[in-house]
Amino acid sequence: MRDLALRALDTARSRGAGYADVRVVHHQSESVTVRLQNVEALANDETIGFGVRVLVDGYWGFASSHRMTMEEADRIAAEAVRIARASTTVPGQKADIGPASAIVDSYTTPVEKDPFAVPLDEKIALLLGATEAMARASGIVMAEANCYCQREEKLFVSTEGSEIDQSLVETGCGIEATAVDEGEVQRRSFPNSVGRHQGTEGWEFVERWDLRSNAQRVGEEAAELLRAKPCPSGATTVILDGSQVALQIHESCGHAIELDRVLGTEAAFAGTSFLTTDKLGGFAYGSPSVNITADATIPGGLGTFGYDDEGIPAHSTPIVREGQFIGYLTSRETASALGQTSNGAMRATGWNRIPLIRMTNVSLDPGEWTLDNMIADTKDGIYMETNRSWSIDDRRLNFQFGTEVGREIKNGKLGALIKNATYTGITPQFWGSCDAIGNRDHWIVWGTPNCGKGQPEQVAHTGHGAAPARFRDVQVGIMQ
Repeated sequence: MRDLALRALDTARSRGAGYADVRVVHHQSESVTVRLQNVEALANDETIGFGVRVLVDGYWGFASSHRMTMEEADRIAAEAVRIARASTTVPGQKADIGPASAIVDSYTTPVEKDPFAVPLDEKIALLLGATEAMARASGIVMAEANCYCQREEKLFVSTEGSEIDQSLVETGCGIEATAVDEGEVQRRSFPNSVGRHQGTEGWEFVERWDLRSNAQRVGEEAAELLRAKPCPSGATTVILDGSQVALQIHESCGHAIELDRVLGTEAAFAGTSFLTTDKLGGFAYGSPSVNITADATIPGGLGTFGYDDEGIPAHSTPIVREGQFIGYLTSRETASALGQTSNGAMRATGWNRIPLIRMTNVSLDPGEWTLDNMIADTKDGIYMETNRSWSIDDRRLNFQFGTEVGREIKNGKLGALIKNATYTGITPQFWGSCDAIGNRDHWIVWGTPNCGKGQPEQVAHTGHGAAPARFRDVQVGIMQ
């Protein structure tokens, strides 16, 4: 891998590239899915390839290949330079990547139990046991469980002198029960919705979430939702569980602080952002209780790594402090446009994609409340758990989210179950209504393994640390 990468680098330089970097990526993954008592899917995937990114007279070029030969390294490097030269014929803003960065280092995800070493029979037995337990509840028509693991061996080299090896491991799992009665469908998921929860850990991640012990409860709650009262309509106090707060952060903060969106260079698929540069340092994003940090160094976070795909070290970056917006996720080029240096947010989903600004672990810092105290301090409201649906405009301002389950709060106590719970809002007003955040004991770094961006689309893995949080005067249900 190293000889091929250095060969491509030398060729790019000799062909006239003022800057070049090469990423070689070896990706392995395994996924197992069980539905009811059947092994529905078993997939093993392995790819290896390299991508060459160059700057010629301030314009980018990129090319990639899965053929790991020296001749192909020469061809692809020359192709990247040719594309960059073609780009110079189209007038536009020249790229400035700021000061040089030369780092020689390595990074490995800390893993207690290699997920690829766990016998397949053991994985299948776990998932079969979970689906069997979920299916015991009345009305359950589908019970699904899955586990997933991946390993990426990555080498990054650049003409500035960087040479960085990384070995990144991820493991995830999830279960879901579906209940049907008289044409109505309700679902309940654990630990998170949209397939699974995931982190940069080994098989110990799956063992800690203990799918089998939670499966019967998940099935029973799905069945119980069929008989629950519908979500009321009107303005009320809402307490969101940590996983829903994580989704709220992802959609209304994480995407909005990607500086390429803000500057309009990544607008076609992902949209733009209301957090324009004139707001930096002087805009009330939320209440004084709200502190948000983008941190790629959190142990176990799905957005955790040693170095991004420009060879920039993982950073912890303040985004919101006491409600004030103060920071973006940046690349070398976008940071330079603001007179800053990159905070290491450039990642590609593989060797055949160019890096984009992606979320790391964008998290709501923990507060001082316990969940019990938060509920006891609420006279009237709804507690909402586990995302079911999401919709937000392309500037990340107007949104509507739904959760799998809600529970009435009456006089400081949880009450009746609520189905089809939804809430709407406008981002700064919503975060401005936040007056209570759960403490460190409730704080979990939730994994989002399905974040889409780019054309062609890249699906990134991001993390969001969150605890339950309370929001006042929120519109719930159907707006009248």
